[in-house]
Parts: sequence; C-alpha cells; structure tokens
Amino acid sequence: MLTTIISFGVILALGLTIFCTIKWWNLPLTGVTPVPLFTFIAILFTSGLDVGLIMFPLAFDFPLYADTATEPAYGFTNPLALEFGFWGFLIWTFYFLTTFYFCAIEPRVKFFEIPAIKLLNNIVIITTCAFTGALFLIYMPYYIAEVGDGETILPVFYLICFLVILIAAFSSTDLKFVRVLSVSSTLLFLALIAYMWLNAGMGLGEFASSASNLGGYFANIHKFIIPLTDYHEFYLFWWFAWSIMIGQFVSRFVGGLKTWQLLASLLVFPSIPLGLWFSVLYYYHLNGIGTAGFPNWAMTIVGIVFVINSFDSLIRLYTDNLNFTTERFGTVSYVLANAIGLFVLTLLFQSQWLQIQWVGTIVIGIYLLALGYMFFVKRRHLHGLDGNANIPAE
Repeated sequence: MLTTIISFGVILALGLTIFCTIKWWNLPLTGVTPVPLFTFIAILFTSGLDVGLIMFPLAFDFPLYADTATEPAYGFTNPLALEFGFWGFLIWTFYFLTTFYFCAIEPRVKFFEIPAIKLLNNIVIITTCAFTGALFLIYMPYYIAEVGDGETILPVFYLICFLVILIAAFSSTDLKFVRVLSVSSTLLFLALIAYMWLNAGMGLGEFASSASNLGGYFANIHKFIIPLTDYHEFYLFWWFAWSIMIGQFVSRFVGGLKTWQLLASLLVFPSIPLGLWFSVLYYYHLNGIGTAGFPNWAMTIVGIVFVINSFDSLIRLYTDNLNFTTERFGTVSYVLANAIGLFVLTLLFQSQWLQIQWVGTIVIGIYLLALGYMFFVKRRHLHGLDGNANIPAE
C-alpha cells in the first residue's frame, strides 16, 4: 500500500513539474525577501539536508548497496550511483514544485490559509521537526563514536541535542542569521570536501575514476522514480514529507529567476557538491580508508551545523504560521518555548512510533487537496500569473 502511495506521489510531482515548467517557462519568480542566487542555493541546500548526508554513506549506505546478494534490487548499478540517486538531481524536483507554487500560485489562491489546511500543515512541520530531532539523537552514538560505546545514548548526547535545538531556536529570531548560517554552512561543507580529498591522498585521476561511477545514475535515472527497496521508499517519503515546508520557506528568497532557471538551479547546483562529496567518500569506501579521529570529528561538526540549519528553517516556518513571534512574546520566551517544546517532542518520538511514511502520505494528500481546490474553486485565479509572492489574492 505504501509503495503504491509513494509511487503515485512521485509520478504526480514529476508530472506537475513538467506541466508547470512548460506552461510558465519564462515566468519570473520573486519571493517576499529576494536574495542573490548563491545565497538562495545555500539556503535551499542547507535547509533540506541533515547529518545523515555526512555520516550515512560510509557507515551504512555503501556497504548496504554493495551487498547485492542480500539486496538484489541494487545490482543494476554501483553504490555511488545509488547514493547519488537517493540524494541528488531528480529528487530536487519536489522542492522546485513547491517553491514555484509558493512563489507564483499560493499568493493568489491562499490554499494554505484555510484554517484546517493551515493546522494540518503546521502539524506536519512540527512532527517532522521532532522526528528529525529523534533520529539525530538515536544515531548520535554512531556519529560521535569517540564518545561512549557507539550504541548507548549517553547524557551528553541529550545535552548536545538540546543545545542544537536551542541554537536553532535562537538563530530563527532574525532573518539575517539564516543567510549567514546557510552561506557559512555551504562553505564549511566545501571545505570538508577539500579536507577529506587531501586526507585520502587522492589525485585528480583517482577522483575522476571514482566520480565516473555517477554515470550509473544518469544511465538508470528512470529506475529511481519508484521505490527500489523499503530503504529507498523511506527516502522518498522523507523527501515528500519535507517538500511543502521547504518550498514554503525557501520561496521567500527567490530573486527573480524564471521558472526554467529555478528548475535548472535546483537540479544542478545542489547536485554538484553532493556528487563531489559522495565521490570522495566512495574512494574511502573502495580503498578501505578509515575516518577515525579528526576526520570523523570534522564530519560530525559539519553534520551538526546542517541539523541546526534544518531546525532553524522549520522553527522559523511554523512560528510564522502560528504568529508565535519575538515581537509578541519576547526573544527569551520565544527561544526557550521552542527549544523546550521541541526537545520534549524529540524525547517523545525517540521510540520512533511516528513513521515518516505517515507524514509523507499526509503531504501527498495535501497535494491532491490543493490541486482540487485550484481546479474547482480558484481556477480563474491561475490566469495571468506574474510570479510575485507579494501579490494579494484577488
């Protein structure tokens, strides 16, 4: 059942992406707080990714994908191509679709201002935020293997989790923080790639040899549309669960890109650092190079910064939606309420009783409700779109 739901959702999203791109090809898109392209890409890139991007490939994913005896479904290409397919290129069309929607369409139809939809959307945002925190806490012993036995969640890990949420809550108090945090995080990630490259003693020839395996993704791109395995299905639901809120958040920063430029930017720019990163890590995997010591700490620190970015964007989004602002409640009350509330929810979700597949299913349902609302109620409002998010509803 879940496989059918997510397969339908992905095909629907891709179909809508093609339709919107063709119909509004040259429509200029401007958010309420436009920023330069590099800043926009940095905000997008760091808002939708977390520590799993940094730590999972070497620790879990590459060995899993290489074991085709256990998972024959992965046998059609190499582990690097599979990892890239789970994180890069085509999957970013989900974010294009929602970013385009919140720039060009939502200001006219106001679907997400319907009280029931607004409530449902905020529940999705808050639960996904807490689910992300729970995953971060659960896997922290693996990320920071130098502390503890690599399995037990020690008190220090609870403290780190709370501090991460606290920092994110504070950074969400002012828009200037998201720009600084996103750009600095992107540069830090690029620096990490360079360090890991040098640490491996990898030359350009070795890198090119490793990166050439990415061709296995593009040669088999059609196979990534529907779930290959339960693990791939989890990733697709994860991307769907995040899609509406990331689009709602980053759309405000679009700075005049045309529709086709927005699509190209989302497909290409995030995929470049992802391809570089995975190619470097794949070289580590193939050559059995360890990451104990400083390399692991460097990866962990960058991963934690990504988590702070993700929390920041989600906190900023649901507090805006709920009008829970520093102007109304003061900075201290705002920060503490968000930090304590999300930390408590993180602890409640630690048992993983909440499944991201459920959240993703709800998001697909919201897609369908939005389509129905636009087609049957607000169709005339879709004529003459100008792509300006500041335009009020007619």
